[in-house]
Amino acid sequence: MTPKPRGLLVPISTPFDPATGDVAPEVLGANARAYLDAGVDGILAAGSTGEAALLSDDEFREVVACLRDAVPGDKLLFVGTGKESTRATIKACRTATDEGADYVLVRPPAYYGSTLSPAALVSHFRRVADESPTPVLLYNIPKYTHVALADSLLAALAEHPNVVGAKDSSGDIKNFAAYRAAAPGWALFMGNASLYQAALDMGAVGGVLAAACFAWSLALKIGQAFAGKDRVGASAAQETLTPLNKEIVSTLGVPGIKIAMDVAGLGGGPVRPPLEDLSRKDRTRVADLLRGAGLGALQAGAR
Repeated sequence: MTPKPRGLLVPISTPFDPATGDVAPEVLGANARAYLDAGVDGILAAGSTGEAALLSDDEFREVVACLRDAVPGDKLLFVGTGKESTRATIKACRTATDEGADYVLVRPPAYYGSTLSPAALVSHFRRVADESPTPVLLYNIPKYTHVALADSLLAALAEHPNVVGAKDSSGDIKNFAAYRAAAPGWALFMGNASLYQAALDMGAVGGVLAAACFAWSLALKIGQAFAGKDRVGASAAQETLTPLNKEIVSTLGVPGIKIAMDVAGLGGGPVRPPLEDLSRKDRTRVADLLRGAGLGALQAGAR
C-alpha cells in the first residue's frame, strides 16, 4: 500500500561522473540509501535540486528507475514531471508511473509562462491530473519558473480526485497560509527549509527541503521535535538550519548544495553545464558553514 504523502523528503541531487558527465547511478543509489537509513520518509527524484531541466528523457527514466530500486515500498518516491507542454508533462507522468513513482510533482510551464492566463494554467493542471496514472501534487517554484501559482488555482483544483497536494517553495509563509485556506484537504509540503517549523505550525504535512541534502539531521530534528510537542528543540534546530539554507541553498543554489553534500560525506560532485561549479572561495565558505554547525562527515545519521 502506497504511504500517504507526509514527512520529510529529500529532493535528491543527480550525481554526474566527473570524467564523462553521464548520470552516476551507483552514487545516486548510495546517497538515497544514506538518507533513508538516517530516517527520512522519502525521496524526490528529478526536482529542481536534481537538475531535472538538464536531463534527457532517457536520463530521467534512468534516475527514476535507480531511485525506485533504492527506495523501499514503505518509503515515498516523488518524481518531478513538469515540462513545457501539457502533452510532454503527461508523458513524463506516465514514464514516472512506469518506473514506480508513488506521486508526481508538477511545476507550471515556464517558457511561455508570462503569456498564460489563469484559466490556461488551470486547464493545464486539470488535464495533467485527468491523464496522470499517479496522484499529482502541484509545485510552486517561482524562483525558477517565474510563474507563481495563485491560491485561486489551488481552489479551482481542490476537488479534483487525482490532485492530492502541493509543495510551496515561494519562501513566503503568507502564501503557504493562502494555500492552506484554498485547499484544506490537500497534503501541503513546505519547500523552503527556513520556514519548515512555521509551516508545520500552520498544518504542513512535511517538507521537501533542498537543505536536507546536506543537513538532513537538522531537518529530521525539527520534524521529530514538532511531533513530540518540543517547541524548544524544534526552534533550536530551526535556528541552526535557517542560515545554512539561506547561505547555501538560496544564495549558491545547486552548485552549493552539491559541495555541501561532499562535505557531509555523500556524493555531490560536479554540476552539469551551463551551471558552474563553485569557486574555491565559495567551496571553503560552504565547508566552514557546515563544520561550524557540526555537520561534517560525522553528521548524525550520515551512514
